[in-house]
Order: sequence, then C-alpha cells, then structure tokens
Amino acid sequence: MAATKAEPPAEAEQGLVDEWREILAVHARTLCELDRELHPHGLGASDFEVLDVLAAGHSAGGGGGFRVQDIACQVHLSQSALSRLVGRLEKDGLVERGMCSEDRRGVLVCLTAKGRALHAEVKPVQRAVLTRMLAAPGA
Repeated sequence: MAATKAEPPAEAEQGLVDEWREILAVHARTLCELDRELHPHGLGASDFEVLDVLAAGHSAGGGGGFRVQDIACQVHLSQSALSRLVGRLEKDGLVERGMCSEDRRGVLVCLTAKGRALHAEVKPVQRAVLTRMLAAPGA
C-alpha cells in the first residue's frame, strides 16, 4: 500500500492546535518567571504550589494537613515527584509528615510555622507574577 500525503488540517482544527500551543507557551513562560522570582526565597514554582495548597487547607480546615495523593491531584505532579519535593521541603523545615489517623498507610503533610511564614512572605511575589504573566494573551 502506497503512503498517502497527509491532508492539511482544516482551518478550525489548526486554530485549535494554535490555541493549545499558545496555552503551553504561556504556561512555560509563567513557570520560568515564577522560578526566577521565587529562587531568591529558596523555592521553585512547584515548591510554592505545595505550600500554597497546604496554607489554603490549613486556613480553611483549621489544620490537619493533606494526604500526599490529595496534594498530587492539586499540583499536577506524580506521587513520586511530589514525595521527593515534600522530602526537600521537610528537610528545609517547611513541612512535616505524619501518619494519617484514618488510614495508617497514608501520610499527612502539614505546614510548619516556618513554612507558613515563608508562604506568607512569598505569596505576594507569586501572585504578582501571575498577574503580570496572565494579564494579557501572549504577554
């Protein structure tokens, strides 16, 4: 069977592909900018996202922490990548890990006082980057 030349994508389909690629480009530029701005504080974009999830959960639920798999769903990291990241945050004294009382196999992650303080210090920096980078398409 002879190979056939691929038909050019329809205009609507190409528009969809172009829109997807622009989303990826904005995401990549924003992550790079977040990493650059957060680096002086000893954090990367993913580090801050974990602290932010924990801080939001702490203030809403009054403590208790999050299970690792629940954090993974919110920060879009694999469980193994998140476990390594949490290990680094724990080594830096920003989070603590403990056993889940409902399921002894589960691990809970909680912010420490140091983690809450760093999150509060860095949150305006992160929010300013998001505002700047996401304010206008193609920014």
